Amino acid sequence: MKIIAVGWNYQSHNAEMEQKERPQAPVVFTMPETALLKDGKPFFLPHFSNRIEYETELVFHICRLGKNIAPKFAHRYYDTVTVGIDFTARDMQAEARRTGNPWDIAKGFDYSAPIGKFVLLPETPDKADHIDFSMSINGTRVQQGNSNDMIFSIDHIIAYVSRFYTLKMGDIIFTGTPAGVGPVKIGDHIEGFIGETRVLDFLVK
Repeated sequence: MKIIAVGWNYQSHNAEMEQKERPQAPVVFTMPETALLKDGKPFFLPHFSNRIEYETELVFHICRLGKNIAPKFAHRYYDTVTVGIDFTARDMQAEARRTGNPWDIAKGFDYSAPIGKFVLLPETPDKADHIDFSMSINGTRVQQGNSNDMIFSIDHIIAYVSRFYTLKMGDIIFTGTPAGVGPVKIGDHIEGFIGETRVLDFLVK
């Protein structure tokens, strides 16, 4: 399976990160399967970074094989959604951006991509519109967003990505984060929600 992720997909986050240029196409990167963290297992802060930050995202599950998918048919290729955290070694990413080097290790290190329980979407073309999601740390909501605020919708992302990668059943797509990213520390209790339904729940150790 593949983990495909999209950066700079919420204008609110781009503003807080002082990213002034609006992307003209989805900014796509991939993470290895070893980045996945599932089933509520704890996330252990790595020793190679002094600042690990959370980025809360909607994560869509690919349910069928597809290549060069037309946007009008893209809704047929995903069936469930959950909340995921794109943990980022922000200090390492900042240095990579400064030097113009790739920042894969700042995003794709082991267990950097916790995901929650997937929930079923209705079988309608507009099923990904207006999905509310949020994340809380120690009972305090720190980030929230809505799929309608994405610069590039999941249908657009699927159509774009499938030009370059064959999508297979079981692949997942992280769709970007809204404003409100921040650091985590040992002892933090992280919960993610689709609407009012808790789908993600784990500890930072």
